[in-house]
Amino acid sequence: MTLEELGYNIELENYRKEQNLDSFAVGRVISEHKERYVVRTTENEYEGEIIGNLRFSANSRSDFPAVGDWVAISEYDDDKVLIHNVFPRMSIIERKAVGKQDDKQIIATNIDSAFILQAVDRDFSINRIERYLTISNKSNVKPVIILNKIDLVNDVELAKLIATIRERINKVPIFAISNTSRKGIDKLKEIIESGKTYCLLGSSGVGKSTLINNLLGKQLIRTSAISVSSSRGKHVTSHRELHVLENGGILIDNPGMREVGIADSADGLETTFETIVELSKNCRFKDCTHTSEIDCAVMAAVERGDINKLSYENYLKMVREKDHYESTIAERRKKDKDFGKMVKSYIKNKNQSKY
Repeated sequence: MTLEELGYNIELENYRKEQNLDSFAVGRVISEHKERYVVRTTENEYEGEIIGNLRFSANSRSDFPAVGDWVAISEYDDDKVLIHNVFPRMSIIERKAVGKQDDKQIIATNIDSAFILQAVDRDFSINRIERYLTISNKSNVKPVIILNKIDLVNDVELAKLIATIRERINKVPIFAISNTSRKGIDKLKEIIESGKTYCLLGSSGVGKSTLINNLLGKQLIRTSAISVSSSRGKHVTSHRELHVLENGGILIDNPGMREVGIADSADGLETTFETIVELSKNCRFKDCTHTSEIDCAVMAAVERGDINKLSYENYLKMVREKDHYESTIAERRKKDKDFGKMVKSYIKNKNQSKY
């Protein structure tokens, strides 16, 4: 396998030369679990660890390697390498870290397209699809919606479901598949290109691991049986991992995400809810919140039925999350700045007291 088949390109090679990294080998991070990395090169897979300088110069966890990253490495033991540098990321899919006020969690990097997987059973949620669309659009990653478990519904029910999605989302490709009967898998394979990287996004039990096995053509990933009581599969994947298909396409699997927190996703929201954003330009007030203002074009469109009410409510909810995240970040920065001033003042007063 060549580096190009793993997704390497001329921009990355130019960076390597400009940063004088020619003496290091190049690899791609294919697995990461609690700062334990697996790096793949053209010849081998290695256990990787970051050098101390890279660790101590990191401003946040997002500066550490993530699945999908290209890295400069040096071998130091059998099947072990040191990671010296993380190459610039073409794209980053991330969400607000679960349980943390102001941290972001990288889902995957250097992604060309995101496969948003939803099962058509009782866990189906268009609101969740819009959330995944938002974090994909924010990263300029092409989204594709995949509806799984279509063997659980008839053709009429499936057509109604797709029509319901189209009422709110009309510019994103939709593929309907069954991991059980493998219906629709071949059509999905046709859009996967050699050297391109695809990220699977979805909740636990929607069938991500089984889909990867079907696309790989072998049972590489452990899967779990469907629960009779809940009609849902159990969570299997515990960490992110990259897989290369026979046709050269690259798939990144992710643990199931029950929460898809919105961070600084203004651009993503504008793309996902393009109609709402465009109509907001006709509102009477520039800072209209689209909740109670006079002459609000968005609210008027909702009342007329031009904008889906559920989509409108989901938009408002995600805007509130984004605003809360940004205000939390601003508050933390102000506290850090005030603390820095206090320390400088203390040191200055202490020095003056010596004389």
